[in-house]
Amino acid sequence: MSIFTPMLDQWHVSLGVFFLLSSLAILVVGKKQRAAVLERLHISRRRASGASTPPRSLSPDKKTGGTQGSSLPTSSTDFVNAFPPSRRLVLPELAKTASPENAKILLATDPDAEILVKEALPTTRAYDLQNATPKYTPTGFSTAEIKAMGDFPAYDLLSGVPLPTPYANFDPTKAVMRPYRPFRWAYHQTMSFNKIEPDWWLEVDNQYASRVKERQELFRQHGSKVLDFLPGSELVCKELMEICLQFYCARYPSYFSLSSDKSTFHNKLLQTDTDIKSIHPLHVLLNNVPEDFGIVLRNEKDGMYYFRAGLVCSSLGWNVGTKIGKSLQQIHQAIPDYKEKMSLSMDRFFSKMPTHAPIQRGSWGLEVGTPLFMPPGHPHEKLREIQNADLSIEECNLRVDWQTLRRLPLSGGIVFNFTALFTPVQEFRDEPYIPALCLKILKEGKKTLMDYKGTWHVEHVCIPELEKYAREQVEKGLVRSENPDEDEWNPTTLAESPFFPGWKEKWHRQQGF
Repeated sequence: MSIFTPMLDQWHVSLGVFFLLSSLAILVVGKKQRAAVLERLHISRRRASGASTPPRSLSPDKKTGGTQGSSLPTSSTDFVNAFPPSRRLVLPELAKTASPENAKILLATDPDAEILVKEALPTTRAYDLQNATPKYTPTGFSTAEIKAMGDFPAYDLLSGVPLPTPYANFDPTKAVMRPYRPFRWAYHQTMSFNKIEPDWWLEVDNQYASRVKERQELFRQHGSKVLDFLPGSELVCKELMEICLQFYCARYPSYFSLSSDKSTFHNKLLQTDTDIKSIHPLHVLLNNVPEDFGIVLRNEKDGMYYFRAGLVCSSLGWNVGTKIGKSLQQIHQAIPDYKEKMSLSMDRFFSKMPTHAPIQRGSWGLEVGTPLFMPPGHPHEKLREIQNADLSIEECNLRVDWQTLRRLPLSGGIVFNFTALFTPVQEFRDEPYIPALCLKILKEGKKTLMDYKGTWHVEHVCIPELEKYAREQVEKGLVRSENPDEDEWNPTTLAESPFFPGWKEKWHRQQGF
């Protein structure tokens, strides 16, 4: 049986700490401020939190689903012969629009597993696609076939993920991000995720230009701490860049387009034209797509996945420079019980994740201000050590990291991308059930998880305010129990999660509809 026998969807599998960059480092915070000084400032304090970027994790207690035509690896050595599902079945369709010479290449015989192992495309050194000797990616495509497809091939066919529909009536001066509120109860360290919504993979709002400018400035200040790439990542970086620009052109056709020869990206929002053949793909993304990307590649020697390229401007407590080149296990070594309980599950998932079923989810935290990039030692860390008596609710914000994970079809690389969104806690006031649900988590969430999330430094301000909002919503009839035997609503994950009842009306109102 061919190694490309279709496999069952695995996006629903819960696997332990799931996202590549979910817990790359526990936030390191100082502990040396003197109590006497704090007393003079009317500030109370406690043990520093270990929180970093809000946890991005999956439950380790559920078993990985099976696949058709293959068995799951049971040890590290098995991963050498474990390959993800391939989308070679679409090559005949692509051949229809190719030149006769390229069509012949695209209609070649499928490679077997032995070829994939013996002639694997290297991931730790650069490889020229013009080389006469073809190499193969983990998803079964040869370098000759990738060259024959040319620039910007039909990634919707190759991946099985449809292109987005054009955004009707999109106004870049009024557009705001959707109001993500990924609160769950019962709250435990599981992954609450769904299949990706193809139209909303990369969102553009009225802060687009300022977000791009902020990220460009972070790169000027921090360089390889926010953007770096290692030899062997050339193909996956190009593929990711092309998929992102292809998405923008399909979703926002009035504002983004490619030249006829696909060498220039036209950006009407920034009034720029980017020669995409003259600069590295991650720099194209830095200058046009205000999203963070972490890229892992399957190593041909051991079959394991390593962090080989990244553009991450919104990390708390870690940065690209501290993690690039490391394996999943090395990246997660600070996570309690990871090696013993979670490592094999994650490795299995990454070895079998298909291209046609990307997933999305959100994690959250409460912050003072809007800290985007906070490497170890950043002054903002000190705010997490104290409960400032002078802190006001106006300074408190919900931070949501809205995340997706997807495998790219040609390179077989897995890309984790996310964007950090900040919303004033005061916005919860007219959002039904949100204040009570957030309160439930803050008051009754498992201590170890809440310490990791790091909300303590704002709880003395947020909890009383949320209690006020919750009472108001009950009095106004915005919150009611669905159980006739109960007088009050028992907080639980909302059916509309990650949103709330009436979110579309509020979202449209914010945009002036």
